[in-house]
Amino acid sequence: MTSINEFDYILPKELIAYEPCRRGESRLLILNRKKKTFEESVTREIPSILEYPAVIARNTTRVVKTRFFAFKESGGRIEFLVLNPYEKGDKYNALIKRSSKLRIDDVLKIGGNSFVKLTGKKENIWNIKIESDLAMKEFFERYGHTPLPPYIKRSDLRSDEESYQTVYADTDGSSAAPTAGLHFSEEMIKNIENSGGIFADVLLHVGLGTFEPVKEENVEEHKMHSEIFSVNRKTAEILTKAKKENTKILSIGTTTLRVLETIFKENEFFAETGSTDIFIYPPHKINSADLLLTNFHLPKSTLIMLVSAFAGREFLMDAYKFAVEKKYRFFSYGDAMLIV
Repeated sequence: MTSINEFDYILPKELIAYEPCRRGESRLLILNRKKKTFEESVTREIPSILEYPAVIARNTTRVVKTRFFAFKESGGRIEFLVLNPYEKGDKYNALIKRSSKLRIDDVLKIGGNSFVKLTGKKENIWNIKIESDLAMKEFFERYGHTPLPPYIKRSDLRSDEESYQTVYADTDGSSAAPTAGLHFSEEMIKNIENSGGIFADVLLHVGLGTFEPVKEENVEEHKMHSEIFSVNRKTAEILTKAKKENTKILSIGTTTLRVLETIFKENEFFAETGSTDIFIYPPHKINSADLLLTNFHLPKSTLIMLVSAFAGREFLMDAYKFAVEKKYRFFSYGDAMLIV
């Protein structure tokens, strides 16, 4: 049995990042797994820290403004978060705040000629149908808000539309950002390419599977929700060539690493499109990537468990203790760690 308490730590609230740094200006904690040492730097130095040639795997999903508000006849405002904006059509799954008095077949007004109808419910996830004279892409652009994480207790700003999006995002579909990628500026990417780095693009639309809290005491009993991913032949060939030539592979973020672990079989990467519910935690051995860039994650989350599998749980928890002592900034808009 693996207890959820093995992935807990104490975090002072003042270390939660509510605002982003400029890209490349966040602090960087480098974890050397072999030497069991920590080194401090800043994220703009990543291009010079990497050894070349190198392959850098990144998740090119684009965050959709999936948070919107609808109104009951009484005037009460209800907040929705669409979990699968990549779906074609007008039917979605959503989380709804303060939904205890809502019922199936309720219709709420959003604005203009746009309404939302509640068509079903399973556990805490609602099935909804958006009725609008707008195309869905235009609907989300007009009525949607940037889906900032719930612990950021402020309204989203126009600046969040850029800050909560990677500079290389190219395919709409996520309800949350792959946050390790937020540290990269266009200049950093050019520096990596000019130094001999090759980018390998994967796609995973980030949704409930990544952020659903673990409620079971025994980690093994947690069921991950599946998330949509896609890897093309070019990317699979780049990654497989790197493995065969012993070229280091850096995974930018946990969502990218979930994809790599899904498509890596017998020392080869495969082009695939589908869904993955892979749940990675110790003692799972990760062989698809050699380095991992990631933010600092919530206690007892599936993300800290995944990073524990990569870095080693005790070493990682020591790193978190060090980061708290040094007052690093935590979570989506926070600082980063590079595990080598």
